Amino acid sequence: MKTPQGLQALIDDGVIDEVIRPLKSGKEASVYVIRSGDEIRCAKVYKDMRQRSFQARAQYQEGRKVRGSREARAMSKSTRYGRKEQETAWKNSEVDALYRLAAAGVQVPRPYGFFNGVLVMELVTDAEGRSAPRLGEVELSAEQARAYHTFLIRQIALMLCAGLIHGDLSEYNVLVAPHGPVIIDLPQAVDAAGNNSALAMLERDVANISACLGRFAPELLATDHAREMWALFENGELRPDSELTGLFAHDETPADVAAVMDAINDARAEAIIRQQGREAAAAE
Repeated sequence: MKTPQGLQALIDDGVIDEVIRPLKSGKEASVYVIRSGDEIRCAKVYKDMRQRSFQARAQYQEGRKVRGSREARAMSKSTRYGRKEQETAWKNSEVDALYRLAAAGVQVPRPYGFFNGVLVMELVTDAEGRSAPRLGEVELSAEQARAYHTFLIRQIALMLCAGLIHGDLSEYNVLVAPHGPVIIDLPQAVDAAGNNSALAMLERDVANISACLGRFAPELLATDHAREMWALFENGELRPDSELTGLFAHDETPADVAAVMDAINDARAEAIIRQQGREAAAAE
């Protein structure tokens, strides 16, 4: 096949030897099956930033570290340089997440490197060596669904232990390999401690997995692992081996609105007194 734009440089540099076929194409990137020596791998080629919008990414990028103050200012003003930096940061986030999660024991494709904006990684296959199916493409027994659910909840917890939340986890970005589910597609991975939407994204990730597998084992729909693991995470008690039950007691105590308003009024009064003190001191 004709070598896709973006991969020729890797062939010229000897990083890969052959592009075998396209694997999939999405909004963010196109993935190709490649050969590197005797190994069959895949290469993720990110699409040009002009073909994509950064507007939907703001929620995911909150809390991510930026190289320096100049880059941060440019990104906040959305200058040409800033947009380029955003593009670089978006690509690098998936690479960083893959290495970080692989080191934490999360079942993700093994990364082999990031070259000229192309991510080379393990090709996840089925028992016959074909591209592994997505979770939403397989029929499962109730027992298999329960086993996969237990495994994926543990993977989500391991990710949280590593300080990350997938942010877009669903049946479409979990592949079913002979050794179990493999989590893919991580450019939107969220910093769990630095993003105000982290809990909401964690709940969505867990709910998506439970909804998918709950089709085969309906009792999974009643579990609440997200709040359970988040409570442990907030208290600094979440560990890779933490026991997760799927049970969580929500605080249903009515809010004391009067007490909240009293606290607000007290704070406002103190602020007024401090301001008056500053003004009096300035007048002297």
